[in-house]
This record gives sequence, C-alpha cells and structure tokens, in this order.
Amino acid sequence: MSEDAAALAAFGYELGVLKRIRRAGWWHVGVRDPESVAEHTMRVAQLAAVIAAEEGADPARAAFLALWHDTQETRTGDLPHTAADYLSKPDPRRITVDQTANLPDRSREVIRAAVDEYEAKETAEAQCAKDADKLEMLLQAVEYRDTGVQRVDGWIDSARKGLKTETARRIAEAAVAISPLAWRDR
Repeated sequence: MSEDAAALAAFGYELGVLKRIRRAGWWHVGVRDPESVAEHTMRVAQLAAVIAAEEGADPARAAFLALWHDTQETRTGDLPHTAADYLSKPDPRRITVDQTANLPDRSREVIRAAVDEYEAKETAEAQCAKDADKLEMLLQAVEYRDTGVQRVDGWIDSARKGLKTETARRIAEAAVAISPLAWRDR
C-alpha cells in the first residue's frame, strides 16, 4: 500500500466525520436532530453554483470552494456563535494545513488553495460561496420554522444582513415569502 493512498483514505475517513457532526446552534431553539455539517455543505455547494451562474462567475469553482468551507469542523466540531465570547475562532487555514499535511502534493495544494480563496472572500466565486453559506442557513431556518420551531428569526435576519450578491439577496427575499414546499406546486 502506498503512503499517498493511505493518506488519502485516512482523509476520506476524516471527512466522513462531517456526516455525524450536527449543526449545534439549532439545539438552542429546540431542534432535536439538526442537519449535519455534511448535509449543510451539500446545499451550500449547490446554492453556490446557482448564485455564481446568475452572477456571471464560475459555478464549478464556487461549488468547489463551498465544499471545503466547513471541513475544519472535523477537528473543532460546529461552534455556535454563542461560543465566540469564550473561545477564539480557530483559523480555518491553519486547521486545513494540519488536515492535509500528509496528503500528496497536488491534493494538498488544491484543498489549501480552495480554503484560502474562500476565507479571503476576494474572488467572485468566494463571495458566491460565502453568500450560499448564509443563504443555506436562512433556508434551513425557514424550514425549521415551518415545522413549528420558534425563535429562528435571528438566523434569518443575520443571514439577510450578511448577503453581498444581488442574486443571494433576491433569493433570500423570495425564500422568506414562500413556503418551503413551493417547489411541489411548480
């Protein structure tokens, strides 16, 4: 067995932890079984592609950046914003460096570059991916509210205030006005 293959397999197992880590902030409002980081990431990547397409950016690149935006949570868990007063926010780039240290050069560099681009928020694709992260949280909050979860308005308001692209702002406006089941009627 090659060391590279073993490192990639081990990294694959680490990424699998994201399927078991729950988005912790939702527990504060009584969601018993919130979505996992992996479930969140899937829709973020899809939304990033859609936002990028509408904004004239590269949808594949935006989706790729979104895929890596929370992978560091295998090492930290999902930290809700209420932890900010007690903990320093870990640097995602530093965690990614540690996570990818044993990977083959090409894989290591492509992942580190994606996380760096996302965190810098300077490219159109990074801005679309960041907006997708906020928009996904807004959609999830509306879905939880629709099932009877109270006190999610803070998530909705926070997401709306942070959106930078016109496309994401338009989607957010529509999302709070329609039912999460509106797709069934189309």
